[in-house]
Amino acid sequence: MTILINNRSGQPIYQQIYSQIRQQILSGALAEDAALPSIRSLAKDLRISVITTKRAYEDLEKAGLIYTLPGKGSFVAAGDPALLREDALREIEEHMLAIRRRAAGCGLGREELREMYDLILEDDEV
Repeated sequence: MTILINNRSGQPIYQQIYSQIRQQILSGALAEDAALPSIRSLAKDLRISVITTKRAYEDLEKAGLIYTLPGKGSFVAAGDPALLREDALREIEEHMLAIRRRAAGCGLGREELREMYDLILEDDEV
């Protein structure tokens, strides 16, 4: 499992950890029942506070992405594909709403946004 912390990011470190582990779970890079590093071990590797790592793990557990067995550690939870898909769709919608607001602030219209998206899709096909 790879976690990269960006100290210049405006995003809190615990959210960076949460987001990166979540993404690895949703993409399948971390399989069901895979063991995660201990909170202390991850904090040491990232050179951050144990409290910060604990917060990220707690948020992952609240989201149903991991589970913890006392004395054994934290593991990737079994995910319902429909729920994971719904969660991904909700996140995409949030990003799209942010794009719409940002585009309106720049005076970009619907057609310009479509052209930009089409160009992005073309780049993926190459």
